[in-house]
Amino acid sequence: MAKFMDRETLDRFRKRLKEETAPGKKRVVSLCSGTGCGAYGTSEVYNALSAELQQQGLADDVEIRLTGCHGFCEKGPIMVIHPEGVFYPQVKADTVPEIVGQTLKNNEVAEKLLYKDPSTKKRIIFEHDIPFYKRQKRLIFGNNGLIDPANIDHYIAVGGYQALEKALFEMKPGEIIDEVKTSGLRGRGGGGFPTGIKWATCAKHHGDRYIICNADEGDPGAYMDRSLLEGNPHCVVEGMIIAAVAIGSSEGYVYVRHEYPLAVSNLEIALEKAREYGLLGQNILGTDFDFDIHISRGGGAFVCGESTALMASLEGRPGRPRAKYVHTVEKGFRESPTNLNNVETYANVPLIIANGADWYSSIGTQYSKGTKIFSLVGKVVNTGLVEVPMGATLREIVFDIGGGIPKNKKFKAVQTGGPSGGCIPEQFMDLAVDFDELSKVGSIMGSGGMIVMDQDTCMVDVARYFVDFLKDESCGQCNPCREGLKQMLNILTRICNGEGREGDIELLEELGVMIQKFSLCGLGTSAPNPVLTTILYFRNEYEEHIREKKCGAGVCKPLFHYEIDQEQCNGCHVCFRKCPQDAVSGEKKEPHAIDQDKCIKCGICYEGCKFNAVVIR
Repeated sequence: MAKFMDRETLDRFRKRLKEETAPGKKRVVSLCSGTGCGAYGTSEVYNALSAELQQQGLADDVEIRLTGCHGFCEKGPIMVIHPEGVFYPQVKADTVPEIVGQTLKNNEVAEKLLYKDPSTKKRIIFEHDIPFYKRQKRLIFGNNGLIDPANIDHYIAVGGYQALEKALFEMKPGEIIDEVKTSGLRGRGGGGFPTGIKWATCAKHHGDRYIICNADEGDPGAYMDRSLLEGNPHCVVEGMIIAAVAIGSSEGYVYVRHEYPLAVSNLEIALEKAREYGLLGQNILGTDFDFDIHISRGGGAFVCGESTALMASLEGRPGRPRAKYVHTVEKGFRESPTNLNNVETYANVPLIIANGADWYSSIGTQYSKGTKIFSLVGKVVNTGLVEVPMGATLREIVFDIGGGIPKNKKFKAVQTGGPSGGCIPEQFMDLAVDFDELSKVGSIMGSGGMIVMDQDTCMVDVARYFVDFLKDESCGQCNPCREGLKQMLNILTRICNGEGREGDIELLEELGVMIQKFSLCGLGTSAPNPVLTTILYFRNEYEEHIREKKCGAGVCKPLFHYEIDQEQCNGCHVCFRKCPQDAVSGEKKEPHAIDQDKCIKCGICYEGCKFNAVVIR
C-alpha cells in the first residue's frame, strides 16, 4: 500500500473498506485475544475454529478477527459473531464444532453455549442484550471487540483517522485546543486536570515541544490502558498526532510498562503501519507537518506514573519526582515544553474532534465530561472493564453492571483510584462517580481502578496491604513519604497481629495528615488515603482489633478462630473431608468440632459450609 499523500485518497480508501465490510458481505467471528482471554486459551480456540471452518467449507465465507479485550473478562475466551452479535462466553476448543455447525452454517444458536444471566437464569443470545454491556456507554472501548489491532484497515473502516484529517485540513492549532477546552475533557491519569488548558499552556512556551503518553499503569488490579493499547492502539496514536498538531510538536513518546508485552507489540505494529500509510512521520497526508512516535519501556516502578519521575526515566535517569514549582509544560522532558497525558485521555481526542465539543460535553456531569473506563475487580460477580458516563453511581456500576456480590454476601466497601484511593462504604453507594464527588468522600478517580470488598474483608488489613505496597514503591527522596509510610506500616502490622494499643488510631491520623501535607509528589500526598478513609468509615474495626483483640472478618489470623455451631451443623461431613489438617472431627449426621491446636485457619471449612455452621469467633 502506497502512502496517502492527500485527504481525498484516504477518504476513497475508507469508503471502499466500508463497502467491502458492510453487513451481509461476510460474517465476522470476533475472538478476544487480549491478555486475559489469551491466558484462558484463545490460541487453542482460534486453531480449532480455523480447522473447523475449513472442514465445513466455510473458510471463504467467514473472517476470523483476533481482537483486543471485550471487557467481560470474567467470561473469557469470548466469541462474538457479526453482524448479528451472537455472544458465546468461555469458549473452548471442543465446543467450536457446535458453534460453527449451528450458528455459522445453519444460522441457529447453540442454546447451551449462550450466556446465562445469573439473576434470571435465562440464556441471552445477543451481546447488546447482556446486562453487563447493556448498561454501559462504550465510546472509547467499543471498537476493541470489532477490530484486529494489527490491521490498520479495520480502524480506518470504522472512521479512524477522520479526526486527524479534520484537524490537519479544517482547523488551526488554536481551534483544536479551543475545541478540547470546550469539550471539558479532563486528564484520565488521576489528577483530572483540564486537558485543553494543559495543551494551551504547553503551546505558548518556546522550544522543541514534546508529546508524551503515560502508559505506565501500575495500580494493582487496573488494566484499562493496557487493554486499549492491546486492542485499539490507533485511537491513542491518532489522539497523540492531533495533540502534536495543536501544540506544534514533531516528536512523541509512549512510556509503557515492560510487563505489557502484547501492548508493546501491537503498538509497534500500529506505528509501523501508520508510517507506511503516511499518517505518521514526514509530510503527514501530504502536508508539511512532521511528527513521529517512539516507544520507551519502563522498568515497573510505580512512582514513574508521576509526570516528572516518568520524564526522568525517559531521559535515562533514575525515576524520581522533582518539585513542580516549574511545570513540565514549560520545562519537562529534556528541559523542553512537554505535554503529558495518559492513554485514555488521548483516546478521547479523536472523538471530540470528529463529533464536536458540544456533543462530547453533553455526556457526563457539570465538571466531569465524557465517559470513564473502570477496572471492576474484587468481590463482584462480573469482573472486567466497564465504560460508563461520568456521573454513573457506584450502585449502578457494582450491582447493575457488576452483578453484585458473589454468594449472596454483603457489600462492604469499594476502593477507587488504585492503592492511593479511598475506601468508600455502603452509605455512599448512590454517589455519582466523577472527579469532584469522589474527592468529597476522601477518595480519588485515579486512573480508574475499582476494587469491590465484601463482608469477609478486614479494612485494617486492606489499609496495611496498600501502605505496604506504597512503601515499597516510594522513591525515598522525601522524609514524609519514606519514613511516614514505614511508621504507618509498623503500626498497622502491630494492630493486625493483636499488638495494637490505645493511641494508635490517633497516631495514624496524625501521620496521614503530615504525609499528605509535606510529601514531594502525588504518590506521597495521596498515599494515606486508604488509612484515613478506613479509619473515618470503619473506625469500629480498628477499635475491635485494638481493644477486643478480634478481627470480625476473619482475616488477621492472630485475632480469630473458627468454631462449629452445634445447633446449625447437620453433620454433612463436607468440612471433615476438605480440611487439609484433619482438624475437624465428628460422625456423619452428627455435629462436628474443630481441634484448635491443629487448625491453621485456612478458611476451607468456612467457605465450604452451606449451612453457615462454621463461624468466626
